[in-house]
Amino acid sequence: MKNKKINHIAIIMDGNGRWAEERKLPHLEGHRKGAEAVKKVIEASNELGLKYLTLYAFSTENWNRPKEEVDGLMDILVEFLDDNLQILNDNKIKLVVIGRLWQLTEKVKNKLSEAVESTAGNDSGTLVLAINYGGRAEIVDATKAIVKKVIAGEFDVESIDEEIFSMNLYAPNIPDPDLLIRTSGEFRISNFLLWELSYSEFYISDVYWPDFNSEELNKALENFYARDRRFGGRK
Repeated sequence: MKNKKINHIAIIMDGNGRWAEERKLPHLEGHRKGAEAVKKVIEASNELGLKYLTLYAFSTENWNRPKEEVDGLMDILVEFLDDNLQILNDNKIKLVVIGRLWQLTEKVKNKLSEAVESTAGNDSGTLVLAINYGGRAEIVDATKAIVKKVIAGEFDVESIDEEIFSMNLYAPNIPDPDLLIRTSGEFRISNFLLWELSYSEFYISDVYWPDFNSEELNKALENFYARDRRFGGRK
């Protein structure tokens, strides 16, 4: 299929809170159920031979939620890594983490560092977790990095192009997503991968994230493969 090979899927995992509210459960129960969905999608992606899967786990705006919920989300993240690190290694999946990680607690930073180091040699696929991530923040941080390099004399201002800018993003060696999936029926990108999504296809699922599974993932892929990707050109 021309222009239909898919290597990278990014997902905005939305709807945990509404899933819990409809069941009259605390929001954290929705997030715990959402963590189970993450495991299912990782396994399904691995079975499909997907090379890259990027998940929007915690945004820079999520700090505005109640402290109890934020603390609970961080605990769930640590539990998820403890419970699934062996699965990542067994399936040769490398973990990459993007975002302003220096703003996280020492406990979370240490757990993430351990998991990244443990999976560094894996080469069958890559799981990217966006944690304390914001697309605007990434662009600002890339700009700061470039300015520092210009001041240091590594290159001049006139040589800055899209390639140089891309190489200063959080994960410069990971290709842009072919497909962005957002669950819960919302039509917005919520400050996610603003640079990288320039030519990605979008798929909106009405399913809340805790109910997203391999069947829903296959629906998104079928929709993707039915499209004609021209990247700004013509047939």
